[in-house]
Amino acid sequence: MAHTNESVVSEFVLLGLSNSWELQLFFFAIFSLVYVTSVLGNIMIIVIISSDSHLNSPMYFLLGNLSFIDICQSNFATPKMLMDFFVEHKTISFEGCMAQIFLLHSFVGSEMLLLVAMAYDRFIAICRPLHYSTIMNRSLCIIFVFISWAVGILHSISHLAFTVDLPFCGPNEVNSFFCDLPLVIELACMDTYEMEIMTLTNSGLISLGCFLALVISYTIILVTVRHRSSSGSSKALSTLTAHITVVILFFGPCIYFYIWPFSRLSVDKFLSVFYTVCTPLLNPIIYSLRNEDVKSAMRRLRNHHVNSWKN
Repeated sequence: MAHTNESVVSEFVLLGLSNSWELQLFFFAIFSLVYVTSVLGNIMIIVIISSDSHLNSPMYFLLGNLSFIDICQSNFATPKMLMDFFVEHKTISFEGCMAQIFLLHSFVGSEMLLLVAMAYDRFIAICRPLHYSTIMNRSLCIIFVFISWAVGILHSISHLAFTVDLPFCGPNEVNSFFCDLPLVIELACMDTYEMEIMTLTNSGLISLGCFLALVISYTIILVTVRHRSSSGSSKALSTLTAHITVVILFFGPCIYFYIWPFSRLSVDKFLSVFYTVCTPLLNPIIYSLRNEDVKSAMRRLRNHHVNSWKN
C-alpha cells in the first residue's frame, strides 16, 4: 500500500462524532455496550450452530457465516472509535486509513452477496420444497460463501487500486470517525470528479443489483406464501419477516450513501455509526433471538452445560 512521491500526507485526522467531552463519554458507554453485545451475540450464534446437530441445514450454515462477517465488520473501525473518545487529537496512518477502506468494502460487499444467497435458500425452501435437499446441499452453500467473499474482496480492491495512488498533499481532516471512501477521495489534490463517478458506479451497482435481486426473490416468495394456508407457511412468513427487516435496515443507509455520496450532511455521521456499529447487532437480534429453532438450541446447550457442571 505504498503511495506515490506526490503524496505527502502520512496520516489523516479523524474529526469523530463530537467535540463535547460529555457527549463523547455518553457515546463511549452506548457504543461499547452495542459493540460487546454484537460480538458476543454473533460468537454465540456461531457456537450454537456449530454444536447443535438440529441446526445442520443450509439456512443456518449461511447464518453462521453471516455472523462471522458481522464480527469482522464490528472490529474494523469500532475499537479505534471507542479509544479515540479519550484522545483529543484523533489520527490514523495513511496505511491504516487504506486498510479501513479495504476492510469495510470487503465485509459489506461479502454481506450483500451472502444475503442474496440466504434469499435464494428461502426461495428454494418455500417455492420448491420437494427439491430443496437436492438443490441446497453443503457444496452449493460453500460455493455461495466463497463467491460472496471473492466478490467482496474484488469489489474492495477495485476501489483501493485507484485510491491508494491519489496525490494527498494538503488537507487531511476526515469528517467522520473512520476513513470513509468518499470523504477520503475529496481530500486528494486533484479533480476527483471521474473518481467519484467511478466510486458511485462501482458501489452503487453492486448495492442496487443485490437489493433488486432480494426484492424480486422476496416478492415471489411472499406471493407463494400468501396462496398457502398452513402452519408451515406461517413459520415461513415469520422467517421472511426477519430477513426482509435485515435487508431494509442494511441496504437503506448503503443506498442512501451512494445516491448522494459526495454531498454529505451532518446526519451522515450518525448513519455511518448505525451502518458500521449497529448493523452487526441486527443478526443476533432479528435473525436468531426471534427464531424458535435457535432458542431451542440455546436451551439445549445451556442444559447440557448445567448437567455437565452438576456431574
